[in-house]
Amino acid sequence: MKHVHRIILRALPGPFLGWLSVIMFLLLMQFLMRYLGDIAGRGLPFTVIVELISYNLAYMLVLAVPMSVLLATLMVFGTFTESNAYTVIKGCGISITQLMWPLVIVGCLLAGTMAYFNHVILPEANFRARVLWQDIRTQKPGFDLQPGVFYTGLRSYAILVQDRDAETGHVRDVTIYDYTEGSRNQGVIKARHGELSSQADGAEIVFDLREGEVHRRPSARRSGLEERYERLAFERYQITFDISDFGFERSEPQERYRSERTMPTRDMVLYIDSLQQSVAQAYALLRTREQHRGLPGRPDSTLTPRSDLEDALPSPDALAADGSAGGREPPITRTSAGSLAQQGVTAGLEANQRSLMHTAAIENARTTASQIDDTRRTTEWDTLRAARYSVEVHKKYSIAVACLIFLFIGAPLGLSVGRSGLGTVGALAFGIFLFYWITLVQGEKLANRGAIDPWFGMWIANIVMIAVGLWLLVYVRMDLRATPPLRHRFLSWLRS
Repeated sequence: MKHVHRIILRALPGPFLGWLSVIMFLLLMQFLMRYLGDIAGRGLPFTVIVELISYNLAYMLVLAVPMSVLLATLMVFGTFTESNAYTVIKGCGISITQLMWPLVIVGCLLAGTMAYFNHVILPEANFRARVLWQDIRTQKPGFDLQPGVFYTGLRSYAILVQDRDAETGHVRDVTIYDYTEGSRNQGVIKARHGELSSQADGAEIVFDLREGEVHRRPSARRSGLEERYERLAFERYQITFDISDFGFERSEPQERYRSERTMPTRDMVLYIDSLQQSVAQAYALLRTREQHRGLPGRPDSTLTPRSDLEDALPSPDALAADGSAGGREPPITRTSAGSLAQQGVTAGLEANQRSLMHTAAIENARTTASQIDDTRRTTEWDTLRAARYSVEVHKKYSIAVACLIFLFIGAPLGLSVGRSGLGTVGALAFGIFLFYWITLVQGEKLANRGAIDPWFGMWIANIVMIAVGLWLLVYVRMDLRATPPLRHRFLSWLRS
C-alpha cells in the first residue's frame, strides 16, 4: 500500500510541472499578442517590460494551476488503467478511496497555498501591473522620424524629411514648420540636407541643417511693425529640440485607487463591513424620519416608495378649495398635513392661512420623499459595491478549493477512461475546465448585478464539480462499468 502511494506521489509532480509550463507559456503568448501594440514603439526599458510581464504572470498562475492539476491527475491515473496496474491494485483489495487519501493531503496543501497567493500576492501584483500600465499608456511615444511622413510629436513643431539614413543620421530635403508664435505667424525652415544627432544623454535632438532658407512672419509686437515678412538664407543652421519629457517616468503607487481586484482581502472585508453599516444606518435614519414626519413607514428595511407618498398628498388647489368652502376642514390624510388637520391645529385660522399651512406641510413631505429617493439610490449603489467586493473574496477561495476538487474528478475519471494519450486527456480537461470557467464567470456576473447572493454565484461551479466528482468516485468504487447500464436495468425492471 505504501509502495503504491509512493509511486503516485512521485508520478504526479512531473506531469503537473510540465502542463503548468505549457499553459503558462500559452497564456503568456496570448498576453503578448494582445498587448504588444501598447508596448512596442514607446522606447520602454527592457527591465520595465520584464517587470510588467512578471506582474501579469500572477493571474496566469491562478488559471494555470487548477487546470494543470486536472491534466496531471488524468494522465497519471489513466496510465494506471492503461498499463493494467489498477487491475493489480484492485485485485489486492485496495479501493480507489484508499488509493486517493495521499492526494487529499496534497490537494489541501495546494489549495491552502493558492488561497494565500490569491488573497495576498495576487492583489498586489494586479495593483502594480495596473499602475505600470497607466504609466506606460500616458508616456509619449519616442522620437520616430519617418521619411515622407510629417512628425508632430514635438510641441509647436512639425517636421518632414524626404530621406533619412538611420545609421549615419543624414537627412535630405528637410522642412520644419515652427508654430511657437502661433499658426498665423508660423515660420518655415527648409534645407537641402543635414545631420540628425542626439546629446545630453538622449534628452535633446539636434538638427544641423545645410544650404537652406528660413521664412518667417514675425508678430507685430516683436517687429514693431504692422506686418513684416522675413526670408533668410543660410549655409548652416542648427536647431535643438528638447525631448526630455519623452522618457519613461514612474508614478507613486501609493497615490492610486485600489479596486476590488487590487485590494487585499483583509481590507476588502473591512470595506464590505463599512458599506453594510452605512446602508443599515441610512435605512434606520430614514425610518425614524418617516415616523417623525407622519409618513407611511414600514416595519421592514424597505423605504417608502415616492409614489405612495405622492398618492397620499392632497393637491394645494384642493386644500385651498376645501379651506375656502364655508370654513370646512380639509380632508384627513396619512401625511403630515392630514395629521395637522386631524389634530385640529388649523382650527380657528383664516382660509388663506390654513391653505398656506397645508401647502407648506405638503412641500415638506415632498422634500422628505425626494430625500428618500436619493438615499435609496445611494444605498442601492453601496449594496451593489459591497456585493462586488464580496464576490471577489469568495472567488479567491473558490478557485483555490478547485485545485482539490479537480483531484477528486481527475483520479476516478482517468481510471474509468483508461487512456493517458495527449488528445484524450487534453479534450477531457479542456471540456471540464471550460464548463467550470463559464459557470464561474456567469455566476460572477449575476452576483455583481444583485440577482443572486455572492457566495452562491462563486461556489455554484464548485458545487457542481463536487457532485460530478462524487458520482465518479461511486462509479469507480462500485465498478459500475462492469454492470449493465442503468437505463437497461430500468427497462428490464419495467418489462418484468
